[in-house]
Amino acid sequence: MGKYIEDAKELLGYVGGKENIAAVSHCMTRMRFVLNNPKKADIAKIEAMKVVKGSFTQTGQFQVIIGNTVADFYNDFIAVSGIEGVSKDAVKNAAKQNQNVLQRMITALAEIFAPLIPAIITGGLILGFRNCIDSMYLFENGTKTLCDISQFWAGIDSFLWLIGEAVFHMLPVGICWSVTKKMGTTQMLGIVLGLTLVSGQLLNAYAVAGTAAADIPKWNFGGFQVNMIGYQAQVLPAILAAFTLMYLERFFRKITPQVVSMIVVPFCSLVLAVIAAHFVLGPIGWKIGSAISAVVYAGITGSFKVLFAALFGFVYAPLVITGLHHMSNAIDLQLIADYGGTMLWPMIALSNIAQGSAVLGMIWLQRKDAEAQEVNIPACVSCYLGVTEPAIFGVNLKRGFPFVCGMIGSGIAAVVCVAAGTTANAIGVGGIPGILSIQPPFMASFALCSLIALAVPFFLTSVVGKKRLQADQTHETADLTEIAAGAGASAAAGITASVIRNQEAQKAAPGTLTAYLSGNVIPLKEVGDGVFSEGIMGDGLAMIPENDTLYAPADATVSVLMQDSRHACGLTLDNGTEILLHIGIDTVDMKGDGFEYLVSEGQKVSAGTPLIRFDRAKIKAAGHPDTTVCIITEPGAAENIRFVTGIKGEANKTVIATFE
Repeated sequence: MGKYIEDAKELLGYVGGKENIAAVSHCMTRMRFVLNNPKKADIAKIEAMKVVKGSFTQTGQFQVIIGNTVADFYNDFIAVSGIEGVSKDAVKNAAKQNQNVLQRMITALAEIFAPLIPAIITGGLILGFRNCIDSMYLFENGTKTLCDISQFWAGIDSFLWLIGEAVFHMLPVGICWSVTKKMGTTQMLGIVLGLTLVSGQLLNAYAVAGTAAADIPKWNFGGFQVNMIGYQAQVLPAILAAFTLMYLERFFRKITPQVVSMIVVPFCSLVLAVIAAHFVLGPIGWKIGSAISAVVYAGITGSFKVLFAALFGFVYAPLVITGLHHMSNAIDLQLIADYGGTMLWPMIALSNIAQGSAVLGMIWLQRKDAEAQEVNIPACVSCYLGVTEPAIFGVNLKRGFPFVCGMIGSGIAAVVCVAAGTTANAIGVGGIPGILSIQPPFMASFALCSLIALAVPFFLTSVVGKKRLQADQTHETADLTEIAAGAGASAAAGITASVIRNQEAQKAAPGTLTAYLSGNVIPLKEVGDGVFSEGIMGDGLAMIPENDTLYAPADATVSVLMQDSRHACGLTLDNGTEILLHIGIDTVDMKGDGFEYLVSEGQKVSAGTPLIRFDRAKIKAAGHPDTTVCIITEPGAAENIRFVTGIKGEANKTVIATFE
């Protein structure tokens, strides 16, 4: 009989029973459910279970965080429920039943833009820096910029545009590549298609408005002509062209004999896709994209701009929960292409700041609660730096009122932001550093709006939360009094036993964990993953690897291996401490490609034993960070665990953690 049989029965009932489960799988730390009726899941009771560390819903999947023992729990759950588990891809496909057409479109859009976001943010930061040196008149009585008075900085400004142009003007190349990668078709054909949309042979998209119709270059086919126009920074033309290429490639692959497929499929697919892109899809996509951006721009600048801003600022955080916020990336990029800047993105940055400030209010309210602060503080910092999931899922939604207070603060800040016409040059880091992406004339107004987004949610959360927490404490005190009245002697005995156990634990010999990789050691909050960064799985640290082998940080037993993905491993020390080592973020999607286990489950290993060999180049090519986390999922007998970060670690030598 499995260890988690009773817990599995309990969870089965709370998710609505066997008949409510369409599919179930698991990753390294989470159970992943697709529920026929998500409303039947009793989230409050699920999160109250001792084995559950949290839950959330994403892209149609209800995910329950168990920890690095999830494989054992999953096996017991399958045995109890009588449901046959499926692969994670099958779960993703099944999850589409919980999504309407719009949600499926948004999910696809999010998956297309996800690999592009690091480059887009980098480009935004570069443009922001260039704003500071070439557009801020701070010298010689406000008449000159840094570039005006320094040839060095003028050269830096010119050089950095090389990167900025590559990110934004050549965006269609990245979009076409990402679509083919997502859909499993030939990525190189997508890259070539994207290049044809931004070729130097074409009239640059930014020059079209200033060029007379008669002067636009054309392809002359005798009976008809087609404008030779480029689609620099255009989103919809690239998406439409890429999906056309994908469907053409699938069609020709299906009907073409294998012996000639290498010739026929790529040739026919690419040529027809390029023709469609320039003859039909490009002009249509441009018109649709311009129409969408015009509607949004009218909302931001028109007679009802204050109402628009209040509504958008208030509802943006809930959009993050549903995933619909990913649509804003495409709209922002279209606004930048059409109007030279976006007034939408500053409101997004302010929403992030507001949710972080709501967490700051919880930090103040729970300042004496050390356990709560372990989650609150990292969540607040990451939110201010643009990563909202730890704050929203880990803190604000759990209480409810901080989330609403953040929404109110965001709405007020958005109204001031739009009223002042605050505009960003590009998408940047969606938090306090977002000021770097704001156009220089509007930096002061954005700073004021940031102060509003900081102050209002903090004040509201502090006031509302003080009453809520006092009420909770009153109920808890009453409950404890009742329990103590009925079991005074037992409680006293329990306290005595606890003191003795603590005294015995303090006598335990100190232990250490050594670096499991070579590379920089960083705090967990800098990882940028919603589950790891907010400490749901436990405390720990992370390393940015410079080598390709993961080593055991201490003498232990290999307790958990993921045979299908091979990207993570669980260790159990002799004192009962359980450690999760997880290579990269979202690398479970790689299905084991680039990972090789060097140990087997149940094997005893010494500190420095090679555990996993991994291919950093493949992880990078798959669009994932290779940051590798080390989480203490169960402290066991270990006490006073101290992590050492901000250093350069050498595998098997540098001490990265100590405990007693």
